[in-house]
Amino acid sequence: MSGNGIRREIRPAILALEDGRIFRGRSFGAIGDAEGELVFNTAMTGYQEILTDPSYRGQMVVMTYPHIGNYGVTPLDEESGGAWAEAFIVKEASRRYSNHRASGDLGSYLKERGVSGIEGLDTRALTRHIREAGALKAVLSSTETGGLGEKKLIARAKASPGLDGRDLVKDVTCDEAHTFRKSGGKPLCVAYDLGAKRNIFEQLSELFDLEIVPASAGAEEVLAKNPSAVFLSNGPGDPSALGYIVENIRKLLGKVPLTGICLGHQILGQALGGKTFKLKFGHHGTNHPVQDTETRRVAITSQNHSFALDPDTLPACVQVTHESLNDRTCEGLRSNSPKVFSVQYHPEACPGPHDARELFERFYKFCVGG
Repeated sequence: MSGNGIRREIRPAILALEDGRIFRGRSFGAIGDAEGELVFNTAMTGYQEILTDPSYRGQMVVMTYPHIGNYGVTPLDEESGGAWAEAFIVKEASRRYSNHRASGDLGSYLKERGVSGIEGLDTRALTRHIREAGALKAVLSSTETGGLGEKKLIARAKASPGLDGRDLVKDVTCDEAHTFRKSGGKPLCVAYDLGAKRNIFEQLSELFDLEIVPASAGAEEVLAKNPSAVFLSNGPGDPSALGYIVENIRKLLGKVPLTGICLGHQILGQALGGKTFKLKFGHHGTNHPVQDTETRRVAITSQNHSFALDPDTLPACVQVTHESLNDRTCEGLRSNSPKVFSVQYHPEACPGPHDARELFERFYKFCVGG
């Protein structure tokens, strides 16, 4: 039954992995086929924020928490103007919801935005498979569900592009420069939109007047605005494929303080001379412990990235400021000359823990003092 009591058609669906593994379940959301790279997310809530995070462009999201959709959906929880995950994979999708803020159910929300979903499969087994095999490309289909279609879907999964070497930022960046709640009474920060979550700009705008520019904005264009700081947002795809952005940021080094989050952190690391590499299955969830290497304080953080910065490739002027306690990967860096400060995780944490939210104050002090 649907959330309003109308009986729902049950339609089979198949998830085919490039290594030949097949998972069968029931379709929900949009009818059709989707392809992408599988990632699992360990968050218990925040499915709407996950779906609308542009960083998930090119990825199919597996939710490890078994019951998804129980509090419905609301426009207030969207992190961007669209749903970017290629497909949504859950153990059980709730049609009924209990939430005074909700304006609809998850399945209808996905259908309206053209996102295919599958439920009723063993997401625990799928997650363990991804952990052991690493990142895998896959195809989700609610049209090719017969036994003869399995080989065809596996072949499609193998042939799909995945994330490696792909510039997906061009698909999600803003079309043109614009202001974001500019008051005129705060220091100016120019923010590169590489696929930003709305709440990052909300947090920054409490401290700065914000002007947003697209990923292709040149260094000269940015410097002409005479900013007190330049910020680089989160975003999707392979950071090593973004040479044009790295080159523009390299021209800004030493001329203005630079800060970044997630993909922005990786871009800044590359501009300083570092290199990135792909993680086996990435960090996706709201329960990742990160330690400040100076204070030894541990924060529980929200994360969404499949690539990481190799600290051994950074120059001597760069200090690693934060480390993941799960795998000791680089979660933050700082350089005083040139002035650069960034983190891999999401301090705005919407949804998620607020342990790291004070980092925006540190951004501000690093850039303008006080």
